[in-house]
Amino acid sequence: MIKNNPKIINAWCLYDWANSVYSLVISSTLFPIYYNAVTQSPQTKDHIQFLGFSITNTVLYSFALAFSFFLIAAISPFLSGIADYTGRKKQFMRFFILLGSLSCIGLYFFNGQNIEYGILCTVLASVGFSGSLVFYNAFLPEIATPDRFDLVSAKGFGFGYIGSVLLLIFNLLTINFYTSFGFSTELNAVRFSFVLVGVWWILFSSISLYVLPSGIKNVKGERVGKKGYHELVKVWKNFKHIRSMKLFLAAFFFYSAGVQTIMLLAATFGNKELHLPGSKLILAILIIQLVAILGSYLFAKLSTRKGNKFSLSMMLIIWMFICLAAYFTTNEYQFYGVAFAVGLVMGGIQSLSRSTYSKLIPENTNDPTSYFSFYDVVEKISIIIGTFGYGLLEYLTGSMRNSALLLELYFVIGFLFLLRLNSKSLYQKK
Repeated sequence: MIKNNPKIINAWCLYDWANSVYSLVISSTLFPIYYNAVTQSPQTKDHIQFLGFSITNTVLYSFALAFSFFLIAAISPFLSGIADYTGRKKQFMRFFILLGSLSCIGLYFFNGQNIEYGILCTVLASVGFSGSLVFYNAFLPEIATPDRFDLVSAKGFGFGYIGSVLLLIFNLLTINFYTSFGFSTELNAVRFSFVLVGVWWILFSSISLYVLPSGIKNVKGERVGKKGYHELVKVWKNFKHIRSMKLFLAAFFFYSAGVQTIMLLAATFGNKELHLPGSKLILAILIIQLVAILGSYLFAKLSTRKGNKFSLSMMLIIWMFICLAAYFTTNEYQFYGVAFAVGLVMGGIQSLSRSTYSKLIPENTNDPTSYFSFYDVVEKISIIIGTFGYGLLEYLTGSMRNSALLLELYFVIGFLFLLRLNSKSLYQKK
């Protein structure tokens, strides 16, 4: 297959357009706000009953997200090994797309009284989203040459930010003018937005799946599960001989715990610590999304001039200041300022992390999915640590502000590992 084909690259980027509506509407804005609203009452305040246990609603939400990432971290290496050996990368990607999108549609029936059902749909939607990205990311080294990784990765995130903002704006219109769109209540309009996310996700991802190339079958036989595990063992052994990859993954593990936790729980922080209404929280998230488009391209360009290590280091320093600023934030205008800073580095660090790792994968490998499954497992375990630690510290101290200081520590450790990375290792492929 000829690499750098514009049609294939655009189709690959279109999947960011398709799935990012989940990240924005379900993970970051409307659903967390809706969840907080329907799980509170004047009698019990923010405490709910889940499987017979009394627990704070936001703590349960943090733990549910951590559990979903544990599930995908456990199963994705096995599935990615099979996908590489059987050439069924697109089939696995399609399965997780359907799981995630249908679970989003299922959230329409969550009303706060059926908390177990709502948490189940939340977990399955998260698993579907994360699982599909394992196979989606693995296409990058197959469709582009290393010199294009940074810009192609940034283009994908740019597509995602634009598409998700467009759908969110439409959702906000239906919510604010719900009677004009035929809804009896504002909550019904919010619930319908979850359906739109699922439909959007399925619709546009089908275009990507149609255009993206099919995988190459590497082995014959029926014992593909065993072959998949053998492949993962081989990849793990290769890691031990690639110092630059070990250092990068160590850095990525820690700073990703901070980045992903902030992205997932920023809205709950603004709602609970600053008592901001939903409209102002959504405005903050919109600021993040729009600035992120600029940030992803800005730091991709910076990496072409100064290198990936320099660009990532600058972003980690900014993230450290963001955590400190969040701890001292007391009003909505300060929150908007923090949101602007988050947007500036959110898109850049996600796209550049993906492209940096792609450059470290051995060029002659025929199993990029297995390599990316390790990348995904590292990310998911870091999110488990980040979200669980965040929720646990809130549970122990009663304040999310203390949790922000924990995230600060993650960024510092990640930065120290990144400093040890040899910049030349990122330019060994031509």
